[in-house]
Amino acid sequence: MATAAVLGGPAAHWVESFQKAREEGSGSGTWRGRWRRRSVISFGSKNRTIGVAAKNQQITHANNTVSNFKRFHGRAFNDPFIQKEKENLSYDLVPLKNGGVGIKVMYMGEEHLFSVEQITAMLLTKLKETAENSLKKPVTDCVISVLGTAFDPFLGGKNFDEKLVEHFCAEFKTKYKLDAKSKIRALLRLYQECEKLKKLMSSNSTDLPLNIECFMNDKDVSGKMNRSQFEELCAELLQKIEVPLYSLLEQTHLKVEDVSAVEIVGGATRIPAVKERIAKFFGKDISTTLNADEAVARGCALQCAILSPAFKVREFSVTDAVPFPISLIWNHDSEDTEGVHEVFSRNHAAPFSKVLTFLRRGPFELEAFYSDPQGVPYPEAKIGRFVVQNVSAQKDGEKSRVKVKVRVNTHGIFTISTASMVEKVPTEENEMSSEADMECLNQRPPENPDTDKNVQQDNSEAGTQPQVQTDAQQTSQSPPSPELTSEENKIPDADKANEKKVDQPPEAKKPKIKVVNVELPIEANLVWQLGKDLLNMYIETEGKMIMQDKLEKERNDAKNAVEEYVYEFRDKLCGPYEKFICEQDHQNFLRLLTETEDWLYEEGEDQAKQAYVDKLEELMKIGTPVKVRFQEAEERPKMFEELGQRLQHYAKIAADFRNKDEKYNHIDESEMKKVEKSVNEVMEWMNNVMNAQAKKSLDQDPVVRAQEIKTKIKELNNTCEPVVTQPKPKIESPKLERTPNGPNIDKKEEDLEDKNNFGAEPPHQNGECYPNEKNSVNMDLD
Repeated sequence: MATAAVLGGPAAHWVESFQKAREEGSGSGTWRGRWRRRSVISFGSKNRTIGVAAKNQQITHANNTVSNFKRFHGRAFNDPFIQKEKENLSYDLVPLKNGGVGIKVMYMGEEHLFSVEQITAMLLTKLKETAENSLKKPVTDCVISVLGTAFDPFLGGKNFDEKLVEHFCAEFKTKYKLDAKSKIRALLRLYQECEKLKKLMSSNSTDLPLNIECFMNDKDVSGKMNRSQFEELCAELLQKIEVPLYSLLEQTHLKVEDVSAVEIVGGATRIPAVKERIAKFFGKDISTTLNADEAVARGCALQCAILSPAFKVREFSVTDAVPFPISLIWNHDSEDTEGVHEVFSRNHAAPFSKVLTFLRRGPFELEAFYSDPQGVPYPEAKIGRFVVQNVSAQKDGEKSRVKVKVRVNTHGIFTISTASMVEKVPTEENEMSSEADMECLNQRPPENPDTDKNVQQDNSEAGTQPQVQTDAQQTSQSPPSPELTSEENKIPDADKANEKKVDQPPEAKKPKIKVVNVELPIEANLVWQLGKDLLNMYIETEGKMIMQDKLEKERNDAKNAVEEYVYEFRDKLCGPYEKFICEQDHQNFLRLLTETEDWLYEEGEDQAKQAYVDKLEELMKIGTPVKVRFQEAEERPKMFEELGQRLQHYAKIAADFRNKDEKYNHIDESEMKKVEKSVNEVMEWMNNVMNAQAKKSLDQDPVVRAQEIKTKIKELNNTCEPVVTQPKPKIESPKLERTPNGPNIDKKEEDLEDKNNFGAEPPHQNGECYPNEKNSVNMDLD
């Protein structure tokens, strides 16, 4: 599995759509990125610029640069929050056909309308591309951190920036009679300067200046602020810090004294007043050992490693939670009353599945919504409507039991994944399978009195078996079917059968029942979900834009190559290349370089890629020979020197051979003549080309190139080296023979001893014993 990590926000509606779009690719790899609050995408006449480069264009191309769009997810255009934010944006927000938020920009010389989901996909695609370029591997999956448990979406660094912007807008209006909000570029510059000022105040308590040159109408503006004034200005925001902390303790059922340590992360936690409030709430010093900007991304990277089979990590128990309680509502069959049931409580473990059983005679509808709308940071509490289709009554007219599986998947998305109808089918005894018998034997659980009579929750706590299956494959016992009639599930009693009277007439055999689960189709209509056709259109549009970006990059690279060549050669023609081109060509080439530069900034400002390729080839026809002459003049003397050293080396060996040097007297004379011949031939060649080259000027093409000299060196070595490095033959020393009871003796010495000992007593054989000898060895024989 390929995994990647990126920091995201609380909206989850677009995750599934992006996931489907992402499934078009393939490959593997691991990516750890970070969604920054200042994610920026700039649209131009030819391509898109995303990331740091786009942030640099936020002022110059303000109308076509999109930023701060993350909090627009899951909101309608008429949402009060959208209308408020719209006033402070440099780009235009417009309503979409489905009531969502659209972003209008100029792209490729035409007006385009993009949804927030499309803009987000562009950013994630760029992050994916950046990660792949760094890893040199394809990336197919990502981990997105979604804030949960307890948080305030309107309590962050941007909100503190806004307080400073409001303050200085009012001050400049009074002091300089300038309305910063009337010009978006001026407002954006003020936002940037206020963010810098906020960061400086985190480390300085003295008065700090704020200066902006040519702010509006060619007027310079200035102001000042200190930390105390900043805290007074943000008192309302600072008071809101404790609210999510109280909510956190309430949801986790902990007390302040139960918390042993507190670690804070995030850019806004660097503000001293924020640190003080958190430390005061918990009554202990807070820890800042983690990198505030990277901590969440590192957590995502750890989750990537856990999910990827390519990494082995320590065993961690990580349980995601459902941040907001989710309920289902439905209409009772043939009744006007509605049934409501909370299927997932707040902070319920996820991913998780539950099975609910309904009694129905026909198709029915379920509606999912957040149980606590006030606790959801979005005005829309509805999740979606689900219609269970093809439901029919049993053949005897009774209601059918329909099992509906509700699920919060690993992405935190609620859905009704499957639905099945239990059908009772009479069958012959010989056709009854053992599986059907066992199923009937086990399908008599007591009905749960705590649930609605039309709903059975399979993980009820009223004594029934645990029947919830989790995504971690920790499957409990299979869920028993709802209670069937006693006749259908009647178990034969052997003892009662033995008590039957012999004279009693046999009863007619009742037909056995086979239980069959029939899968039912589900029609899902999720709030803000992208339709299949619309999603495919988005994927196609993004593909075209990626291709256009690629073509534009290639065009810009070709243009930059021409510009770089002009600057490089113009500098070197007046420097190291000056001697390697004649005066007339020198002047003509300088004139051509100047004309090309003028063309680049005038007529050639916006040409096709091929035009730049042709221009570069035209320049290289003149410039390449000059460059080659310079390079050859640098390399040729080195190669000649190396060749001369090799010639001297082999010539000296040949001279030593002629002088009967012992080191080479083992070499055959015919072999050494080959060496002498090769040395003489190469030496003659080198002298000829050196003399010819000496007659050439530097602005003329060389007689011989460095590569040719290198080839000569290789040929010389191949001919001479095997001869002069022949090893001397080894001289074999006389062989030594080992005597049976003594050291090795030279054979000549042995023959001499045999002559001296002629007629003496023969030597004793090994193992003979002479007890009368004084030097005999006492041996214990077994």
